Amino acid sequence: MTLDIPRIEQLLQDGVRDRVYPGAVWAVGNATGTTASGALGLLDPARPDEPMRLDTVFDIASLTKIVAVWAVVGTLVEEGKLQLHTPLGTFWPEVTGHPLAQVTTHELLTHTAGLPLRANLKNLYGTDPQDIRDGVLHEALHREPSQAVEYTDRAALILGYLAEHLAGQPLDRLATSRIWEPLGMTETRFGPLPADMIARCAPTERDEATGTHLKGTAHDFSARLLSGTCGIAGTFSTLADLGRFLRQMLAPTQAAFGQSWITDSLRVRTGELTPARGLFWHPAPGTELREDVWVHYGFTGTGMWISPKQQRWAALLTNKLYYTRDREPLTGVRNTFRTAALS
Repeated sequence: MTLDIPRIEQLLQDGVRDRVYPGAVWAVGNATGTTASGALGLLDPARPDEPMRLDTVFDIASLTKIVAVWAVVGTLVEEGKLQLHTPLGTFWPEVTGHPLAQVTTHELLTHTAGLPLRANLKNLYGTDPQDIRDGVLHEALHREPSQAVEYTDRAALILGYLAEHLAGQPLDRLATSRIWEPLGMTETRFGPLPADMIARCAPTERDEATGTHLKGTAHDFSARLLSGTCGIAGTFSTLADLGRFLRQMLAPTQAAFGQSWITDSLRVRTGELTPARGLFWHPAPGTELREDVWVHYGFTGTGMWISPKQQRWAALLTNKLYYTRDREPLTGVRNTFRTAALS
């Protein structure tokens, strides 16, 4: 396949023109590296002299679920410290005797656990981190497990807590020591960011409290409530670091999660239920299963695609949330980008 770079750049430039996002960076690569990349638009429309750059730092939002939670859980599974189909209550004292006890790690990873569909942490549990943890782990289920596929942030939040319990370390340290440092992802971290990284961070939504756009502080309210670190969101990263992560998925080294975890995750694990899900990853919209293209998105305007069959990966990072929460304009851009990058 010959990559149509002019088509990709025109697509993304049109998105800047149409105010879908201030700017975007993109890359396509394989197991050995990046084969093409680009940066378009502005970092911040209020500062027209600052273009979006390849090394811009992005709030990657729900990609945290992949680069932190999914990856760390994978290492625990491969070490034999976690079995996907064992009910949580049989080995995790915090949930024993509570509704979550019957749920399995597999159900959390496939969004079939029957959890409440909204995080709603502050309203339900207050602002104390321990009260929030207790509340989330002891909450009633929305429905019986394995009855429906329903995406909810709570699945990743619970898996983050589970990883902390099994490894005896907070999630930010686990992700750093088990995944990011071994893969050379030196610019990936939970926020808030230090000053030198804030300077090249893409701003997101306007913060009503300050009247300024968030920059270097997580957009996700749950992450901010939990001091920047949780399984839902809160990670900041760059195009280059995400490329390193995706290369590991095509050619696993001994540094982090391995081939068995990748293979198990990138296949349909939800049976006849719809929409189809792997383990946190899901088939890319507009593709057939035989194409083997998997994706995960972030609410701030980020996305990563991986195709073992094609031996190719792609990433598109935007700060679309600067303008609007309306998902539809970016959905079209994402789907067209995926078609150009992985088809």
